This record gives sequence, structure tokens and C-alpha cells, in this order.
Amino acid sequence: MSEGREGRAAFTVKAAEIGVALFFFALGALVVFDSVRLGAKWGEDGPQAGYFPFYIGLIICAAAAINLLRGVSMRPERDKGFVEVGQLKLVLAVLLPTAVYAALVGWLGIYVASILFIAFFMRWLGKYAWWKVAAVSVGNSIFFFLVFEVWFKIPLPKGPVETLLRLN
Repeated sequence: MSEGREGRAAFTVKAAEIGVALFFFALGALVVFDSVRLGAKWGEDGPQAGYFPFYIGLIICAAAAINLLRGVSMRPERDKGFVEVGQLKLVLAVLLPTAVYAALVGWLGIYVASILFIAFFMRWLGKYAWWKVAAVSVGNSIFFFLVFEVWFKIPLPKGPVETLLRLN
């Protein structure tokens, strides 16, 4: 029973086309709005800061509107399943933890967030033993700390743990 459910379409091509077109239209509108805020005219000394982004935003909105019209007017025989539930679950199994990782980098720092991220994937997807998870995730962060912070002298985002260990 679950295999039949996993094989059904999560959403159709038409829904995907409309959703992506709306997303890009909103993105283009945001660019246009912010460009106007910055100044999207030609000033006495040349183009203002928002001049070129304004037109890029308009192009994005126009392209999105065309895609939206094409998506809305799609013939039913061409509207097949875009992605199956099982496939979408696999994508989300990677996408959601990655989004959490990106959010944690600013709060915990890149090294602690990377330890948690790598440990999560090794244990959850790889089913590795805890000692391997700890060795690889901590070893990875130590390696990249040495490469970036010590050898290349490139500071990466640090959090409270690095402050506590006086690694800032």
C-alpha cells in the first residue's frame, strides 16, 4: 500500500510551472521595488545604484509572466506528474537538513554546525557507528579550521563554542 502512495505524483508539471513562475515573479518584483528605493533613474553623474538592477528585475518579471501564462494554458494531455512522493521525500531529506545547517552557521558558527550536519547525515542516512560519526565530523571541522584559520588566515563564522575555547 505504501509503495502505491510513494509512486503517486506529489504535484503536476502545471503546478510546478505555475509555482516557479510565481516565485520568480515575486523575486523580480522585489528587485524592482528595492531598485526604486535605491534610485533607478539616470542621474546627473550617470546611472543611480538601482538603475541596472531595475531593468534586470523587469526582465525577470516579464519572463516569469510568460512562463506563468504558458503554465496556466498548458493542455491537459501534457500535464503529467512532475515528481513522485517518494522522489520528493528523498530531495527533502537532504534539502531540509541543509537549510537548518545554513541557519545554524550564523548562530553556532561553521565548525559546530558542520559537526552536527555531518554527524546527522552519517548516523541517519549512513547508519555508521557513533565512534566513526564522532571521528569524521569532529576531524572534518578540525581539518578545515587548520586549513582556513591557521594556514590561509581566512576567518570563518564562529559561534559561542569557539569563543569559549578562545579560538576567535
